[in-house]
Amino acid sequence: MSDSIEKTVELSAPVARVWQAITDYREFGEWFRVKLDAPFVAGAVASGRITYPGYEHLRWEVTVERMDAPHLFSFRWRPHAVDPAIDYSSETPTLVEFRLEPTATGTRLTITESGFENVPEYRRAEAFRMNEGGWAEQIRNVKDHLSR
Repeated sequence: MSDSIEKTVELSAPVARVWQAITDYREFGEWFRVKLDAPFVAGAVASGRITYPGYEHLRWEVTVERMDAPHLFSFRWRPHAVDPAIDYSSETPTLVEFRLEPTATGTRLTITESGFENVPEYRRAEAFRMNEGGWAEQIRNVKDHLSR
């Protein structure tokens, strides 16, 4: 199993527009399916309620790592931490990076999640599998969002 997941998509929107879609907390929430409580701030915790069907009972929480406009947005989280009976707080979070590069027709967005070697072994493979599929879906979601 790899230590990281990487997904890339070509978007027919300028870098500034893609940057807004991934860093404005309300817009991010629309396509990511989470209702965030407040804007993203580098160094701060961002949280909210997941709106994805079947996961509405869960809180979403990340620590924003960097907001280097308009090319890098990153946060740390605990992947696939969905069992309310488990305290995940002692786990080392993975790093999620959104990298934006201008192209001739818009923007190349690359999403990378790394650090799976630090996820406890008993749940590492499942967390990787679920997030691999999750990022594939989020790439489609952001592309659809930007094409409206």
